[in-house]
This record gives sequence, C-alpha cells and structure tokens, in this order.
Amino acid sequence: MQELNEAYLVKLDDLAAEIQESEELQKYLEEEEEEMYLQLKEQYEPRIALIYDEVAEKDPLQLISLETVLLETAFEGLYLPKILGYSVLRGEINAHFKYARPQKHFKNVLMAICNSANFDILRKRIGQSIQMGFALSSDIWVTNLINAIDNKRVRYFLQSQKLDKYRYPENRKIGYDRYKRQFRNDNFHTAYFPESLSDLKSYYSPVKNFILYRVSKNWDNSSIVPNLKALIENDTFKGHQEHLEIITLYAMFFDLNEEDQKHLSTHLNDIRSTTEEFEEHFFTYLLRLHNRKDVDITPQADLHLSAALDKSVEDDLSKYYKLMDIVHTTGYMNEEAQEAVKAFYVQYEGLSTINECLRQAIYGYFHRFISNLETSDYPELFEISKLFPAYIAIFANQQFNQQLKELCLSYVNRLLKKYTDKRGKDYQDIKKFVSTAFQDFGFLKEKEIVEMFKTRRKRKKKTEG
Repeated sequence: MQELNEAYLVKLDDLAAEIQESEELQKYLEEEEEEMYLQLKEQYEPRIALIYDEVAEKDPLQLISLETVLLETAFEGLYLPKILGYSVLRGEINAHFKYARPQKHFKNVLMAICNSANFDILRKRIGQSIQMGFALSSDIWVTNLINAIDNKRVRYFLQSQKLDKYRYPENRKIGYDRYKRQFRNDNFHTAYFPESLSDLKSYYSPVKNFILYRVSKNWDNSSIVPNLKALIENDTFKGHQEHLEIITLYAMFFDLNEEDQKHLSTHLNDIRSTTEEFEEHFFTYLLRLHNRKDVDITPQADLHLSAALDKSVEDDLSKYYKLMDIVHTTGYMNEEAQEAVKAFYVQYEGLSTINECLRQAIYGYFHRFISNLETSDYPELFEISKLFPAYIAIFANQQFNQQLKELCLSYVNRLLKKYTDKRGKDYQDIKKFVSTAFQDFGFLKEKEIVEMFKTRRKRKKKTEG
C-alpha cells in the first residue's frame, strides 16, 4: 500500500470542508430526515467518485490509503457502501469459495459504517455486501467481529446478515458470481507488492490478477513500474515460479523506456541462465496464458518479450522468439512465415508444449480477425479461410482444427440470424461457402451442413373443432 499523494489529500480536505459547511448537511442535521441525507449523497458522492476514479486509473496502489481517508467522520459515510463492496471483492478466493486470508480492510470499512452516526441510513445499502463478506470469511472471524460491536441494535443487524444458504460452497460461488457482476464496470483493483519470499507466495495470485486487469484496460501503468522493478530485482525471489511468471507478464505487456527495458533484460536473462528447467517452466506458463480467455497475447506482446531476450543464447527460447519475430513482422499470411513455422514445428513433437504455444499464437491471429468481423464483412471470412489448409496441414492437430471450427461456426450462426431471406444473395453466398469449405476443412459432414440450412416448418396451431 502506498501513501496518498499530497495533491489528492488537498482535494479530499477541501471536499470534506465543503461537505461540513454545506446547506444540505445543515438541513439533515436539523431535521434528521433520510430525504435530506439523500440530497447530500446526490450532491457529493459524484465528486468523491471523480477523485476515486482518478486515483484508481493513475495511482491504483494508493486506493487503500484513499479509502482509509474516506472513513473519516467528516465525509459523513458518503461513498462507504461502494468501498465496502470493493473490499469484499478484493479478497483472494480459494477453491472452497472462502477467503485465503482474513480481510482486514473489509473489517475496517464495516466498523466505520457501524460506528457512523448515519448507520441507520447506510445499512439500507450494505446488506448484500455484508452477506457476501461474511459468507466468504470464517465463522470464527465473523463471530469475533460481531462481538466487538457494543451497540446491540447494530450487533443484531450484523447477525441477521449471516445466511444459512452460504454454508455450502456451491451457493457461495453462485452468490459471489452474481454479486461480482454488479461491479464489473468499476475500477477498484489494487495490490500489495511482496517484499519477502513468504509474501511472494501468499500475495502472488492477487498481484498477478491485478497486473492482468491493468494491462487489459490499456491504462497508463507507469506508477506501478517501480514496484515491479523492485520485485523483479529481488534476488531472494529469483528461481521461484511466481517470480518467473510476474517477469513474463511485465516483459510482455508493459511499454518501457530504454532504461527500464535494459533493467528488465538484465534480470530476465539472468534468471534464464541460472534457473533450472527455465525453458520448460516458461513455455508451460506461456501456454497457460494462451489458454486464458481473459488474456490476449498479441503480436506486440510477443515482440515486447522478444526484445528483452538475448537471442545470441542458443536455446529453444531464442529459436521460438526468432520465429515469432518473422511471423509478426512479415505476417502470418506470408508464405515465408508459413515455411518458417513448418520448419520450426517439425523439430519438436507435435504435442510438445513449445509446439502448442506456436499453434495458439497462430490461432490467436485467426481468433482476433474473425471474432471482430461485423456480419456485413462475411466476404472477409471467405478470404481468410484460404489460409486454413496451410496451417491445418502444418500442425495436423485435431484441437487446432476444432478451435477453428468453433470460431467459424460461431460467426456463421451470427450470419444466419441476420440473413434470413433464403432466396437472398447474402444467404446463398454463405450457404455455398459453408457447403463447400466446411466439408473441405473437415469441420462438418454433409448431413450436418444440410441440417444447418434446413427450413424449419412451423407447427400449425390446432383449431378447435
């Protein structure tokens, strides 16, 4: 956790003073009506949100410090229901849908709400967050938290938020997934960067997920580069899988200046030469990244990592990224690239991890192209599919073929929902392409194609006799 920048503190101090001097607060204090508090909320929560969003985008490692400031009574509990929800979702969840470790910040936010003079109003906006936070925490931890509350009325309220249905992992999963969807458009992600080996093991997963979230949004991540550099150069971390994976993400997804690029290259090539079975561990992790639906290993990501490698070292890593340089610079459609892929591929067993990475890199091109086609662009599918036979022949891999089949079928199904006039040119062009190409590629049998384009007869309604 980083301390909040002075500029943010000044903004918050000014806003807190404005809230305390506001007409809306004075009316609320005089009349103590919920309607008056809601007017205060409508006036000032959007302004808190502006500061929050700025910190979350530019300085995400300062979010906990920001939220701690917002717990002060001068803010009258404004924005705390949101923060409580964020604190629930930040915790690392294990296979049983329980927190991997106690959530201290969740407790701090909840206690601030419970001790707020505005608790009776705030409680109407926090029930689901408490239910989920309690469900994910251990029973002992929840009991100790509730027992620390002196006010009986507040204590009874908290006890009522412990729901029996969440005793079962499957119900916790359903509840958590449903709850998480409410915040899918909110940026509240932060992380604690480990400084000791024990912390690296404990906090690796949240750090990894934080990095992947940040790079997926294309935000300016310069504020977290110093933390990543400190982690990467920590000698006690080197040789551990968690360190390898973080340095891989850093090398792939961060745009670095010359100094930082040199720093990365030094430490990446150091662990490459000193870590046992480095290549095996690296390609295993690379394949895992390729297989994640929330990660897109773009050509630029491969080129970033390639630039950090010392390719004078004669190993599989150098061979693979020399090939990637050819594929990404000349283009996967180019015959030279296809020949290079073929020459590389035959050097290894078909099901080797390195070859699986290569197949996924090529499939990534097809996936990015076809999944982003509009329905009006269907002639481009006809053109791109001319490349299928070359790569199907090179790889001779059923999984690769199946991936291409599912990708094309998904797009064709979109087309058939739009082009429903069976006599229209669009429909006929699509039918002709699928009938010929899908059989040639081995995607579908003739019977399956006939079934796809069969006219469905509507059942006649029975008439009353």
